[in-house]
Amino acid sequence: MKALVYDGPGRRAWTDRPRPVLAAATDAIVRVDAVTICGTDLHILKGDVPAVEPGRVLGHEAVGTIIEVGDAVTTLKPGDRVLVSCITACGRCEYCRKAVYGQCLGGGGWILGHRIDGVQAEFVRVPFAETSTYVLPKGVADEAALMLADIMPTSYEVGARNGKVQPGDCVAIVGAGPIGLAAITTAQLFGPSSIVVIDKEPSRLAAAKSFGADVLLQPGENPAAAIAELTGGLGADVAIEAVGVPETFELCAEIVRPGGHVANVGVHGAPATLHLEDLWIRDITITTGLVDTSSTSMLLRMLAAGRLDTTRFITHRFGLDEMDEAYDVFARPQDSDALKVALFRG
Repeated sequence: MKALVYDGPGRRAWTDRPRPVLAAATDAIVRVDAVTICGTDLHILKGDVPAVEPGRVLGHEAVGTIIEVGDAVTTLKPGDRVLVSCITACGRCEYCRKAVYGQCLGGGGWILGHRIDGVQAEFVRVPFAETSTYVLPKGVADEAALMLADIMPTSYEVGARNGKVQPGDCVAIVGAGPIGLAAITTAQLFGPSSIVVIDKEPSRLAAAKSFGADVLLQPGENPAAAIAELTGGLGADVAIEAVGVPETFELCAEIVRPGGHVANVGVHGAPATLHLEDLWIRDITITTGLVDTSSTSMLLRMLAAGRLDTTRFITHRFGLDEMDEAYDVFARPQDSDALKVALFRG
């Protein structure tokens, strides 16, 4: 089969790899029908995630068709259309019993495209298949479901839910990439009074406006002063970091009000300064997190009921064999205006 293989920082190749086979009775082999690229994949290619070793097949967001299951798999069968979650769950460890699947102790967590071969390939082996895939309801298209593999549950759980967005809140989102736009979408579920989005790229700010942002700011426009003016001098109730660089985290800590909440969603590859000399007296709560995907079933029900519009995230579509071109487009949003790219089996 063909697969996108990480060859070390700055190097990748769409190349031949052995087709995966069942390795455990709880496995499934999935034919990949639709797949996307995540900002985390770009972090890996920069060398920000040293746990990813050269030779690894990347990718953790896919929709596909079951073609083979292990002997212990009883709730899935060949031919089922499934969402492959970015998080794998053994279903039995202490964390999985608390629905904290991202911290799975039984061999799961974020492993696809990280510690085992991922989904940017023609076929993928999915461990713990019954607790790590979701059968798609009839009428839900591959393209629509694809956004529920990662960015929608991530923005909901690590952003809006961890940030404890409440009705009437001022929510500031730093970064208008796919995660930032998903944070707009999921924050709206809680009825905030205003959503402020900060990004340096005009095209991404325009996208944020179309997703429902009320105020658009660039970093050079003194966001702290603008948000203070908007909120009567208080600041944002919730600041969601959706980039993953030191400057954006520190900006979130600057714009949040006393008693407010900074919810870090971005993947960081470098240290950020925590200004405790300013924050200790302001009752600030800071949360981090890897998505658990405990919300995926709920989001999938909303999608099937027409309560979520996910296809608007996808700006570019490719065939699966156009993986290199898709990476080039996704990695240069300032030139391509790309949000999410989707690749489909021919």
